[in-house]
Amino acid sequence: MSSWDQLLKGKVAIVTGASRGIGRADALALAEAGADVVITDILIESDEESGKIAQKYGPLSQVMQSTKVVYAEKTAKEIQEMGRRSFAIKMDVTDREQVKEVFARVKEEFGSIDILVNNAGTLDHVSQIENQRDDFWERDLNVNLTGAYNCTKAVWPYMKEQGWGRIINMSSVAGTLGGFGQASYSATKGGLLSFTKSMALEGARHGINVNAIVPGIIATEAFKMTNPKMNERMINRTAFRRPGEPEDIANAIVFLCSDKAKYITGIGLNVSGGIELFTF
Repeated sequence: MSSWDQLLKGKVAIVTGASRGIGRADALALAEAGADVVITDILIESDEESGKIAQKYGPLSQVMQSTKVVYAEKTAKEIQEMGRRSFAIKMDVTDREQVKEVFARVKEEFGSIDILVNNAGTLDHVSQIENQRDDFWERDLNVNLTGAYNCTKAVWPYMKEQGWGRIINMSSVAGTLGGFGQASYSATKGGLLSFTKSMALEGARHGINVNAIVPGIIATEAFKMTNPKMNERMINRTAFRRPGEPEDIANAIVFLCSDKAKYITGIGLNVSGGIELFTF
């Protein structure tokens, strides 16, 4: 039997939105399991245009960029220090041509693309329907849902040709339970679950497994910056009465990407601390 650190030996992974939080944890865990990992994000530490890009994508990106909570190149370096191949590259998942170019470069330099984690997302649009911003609605659809579509479509020919692939879409309990004041976010995360099932059906005949992770309350940098009282209310809804860690998500992803999960496809795996249970 393979040990945990050899589960993904020889595989090549792309993780979108991997400069911090869950995406960064996913990238590091995949590398620890033996994979070479490419880090993609709209924010890269050395990019002189990062301020302008953050301005385009809203308040959360602006805060992360201004407070230097961006670790794309740092993550790639940590992976290289494990003895894996890695690099960080700027990629906007809403830009189809850029996505195609990045994926083609990875295929050329690394030889294959075996794993795709569609993690890039927005989650800072919180207001009731009469105050939802139309431009943020469009942004959330473009990043959270169409972005996953763009990346999946770009990687599909490579995985189909080699007869093996693993795609993980990052959903949310907001997509299964709904979220007060989160119309756009919940709609996109629910849409990802349906997209996952459709891609699982198409991929099965080509050796491509497609699954989704459904995170609950996870203690990322973004979570720690939000209203403490609201955070406490959400935590108290979980069975464990505590938030999860990004590594909890990452460990589930490593399993789903390995051959130990070869007969699992089309699922939305709750990694949520039981927030969807009837707790009281």
